[in-house]
Amino acid sequence: MSARPLSHCLRARCVPRRAQNIQGFSTRSNLRGDHYDPPTGYLFGLKPGQKYVKEGWENLWYYGFIGSLLVAGVAYVFKPDTSIQTWALEEARRRLEAEGILEDPDKVQRQ
Repeated sequence: MSARPLSHCLRARCVPRRAQNIQGFSTRSNLRGDHYDPPTGYLFGLKPGQKYVKEGWENLWYYGFIGSLLVAGVAYVFKPDTSIQTWALEEARRRLEAEGILEDPDKVQRQ
């Protein structure tokens, strides 16, 4: 039993192989089967003067999409401010008021 040398195994991996199928998707003839609709030349496939008939899902999709955008916008506008900058500003104001360095704005307006 003779073992192949390591150089033969490495050489076999490095030798370029022939491409078995070089054809791209656009050159295949089986893509244009029974489902292929030839172009008619009309915009969206509607002849001039023909009225578009909406499908059943279109109104639901339009109202659902616009409604979800409105709900997300309202939620974004009224979300609580949880940034660290806002917290630090309020904490600094509280500490300065407690030490007497900064006057309480409520007391200044009352007098």
